[in-house]
Amino acid sequence: MSRKVALITGAASGIGQALAVAYARSGVAVVGGYYPADPHDPHHTVALVEEAGGECLMLPLDVGDTASVDNLAAQAVQHFGRLDYAVANAGLLRRAPLLEMTDELWNEMLNVDLTGVMRTFRAATRHMSEGGALVAISSIAGGVYGWQEHAHYAAAKAGVPGLCRSLAVELAPLGIRCNAVIPGLIETPQSLDAKNSLGPEGLAKAARAIPLGRVGRADEVASLVRFLTSEESSYLTGQSIVIDGGLTVRWPD
Repeated sequence: MSRKVALITGAASGIGQALAVAYARSGVAVVGGYYPADPHDPHHTVALVEEAGGECLMLPLDVGDTASVDNLAAQAVQHFGRLDYAVANAGLLRRAPLLEMTDELWNEMLNVDLTGVMRTFRAATRHMSEGGALVAISSIAGGVYGWQEHAHYAAAKAGVPGLCRSLAVELAPLGIRCNAVIPGLIETPQSLDAKNSLGPEGLAKAARAIPLGRVGRADEVASLVRFLTSEESSYLTGQSIVIDGGLTVRWPD
């Protein structure tokens, strides 16, 4: 049997990059999408995957554009001959108070962080057969908590679990599973952005409220995603799993 193939959006850094490496270590080939305007070097992901003994095809991608997403899925099949898993990880994070929220800012966020997930799953599912699996990355901001000055981001991330629940039901007759992962505070280039997110100092402060005493690592989220696309989770679909070191279940101080 030929090896499985996974498509990952936002694969040039953070959780997406860590997931590409996790797949490589488990014998899964990777097709990664990266946004050319971002500062992250996609060749670094390729190097890490090859170092882990895997193979990775990195392609430019704009999840806000249907043709770009459709092309990524088609290229995955053309290059590797199949597509088994799709992980919608690409996301946009911008700070915008409500009174400064323009329609353009709102629509851009939802177009990337919610509609982009739908585009990814729609494109990938066309090429999948029984045993396929979809995973979307949500956030505790929206998925569990509210976040001031990030209403557009939280609204998009809150929509992701609903999308996954519905697709789990719709795609079950095809043998395709769909789940969402809701990360808590994870150290990634996005969360380290002090302008639009918490930044290093904010993360360090927030860590004090986490029962496990620290923020999470990208590879820890990647391990969960890998599990959700593996045969080990063959009866698990339509779920939204929080991975946050206990932050959302702690008793308030």
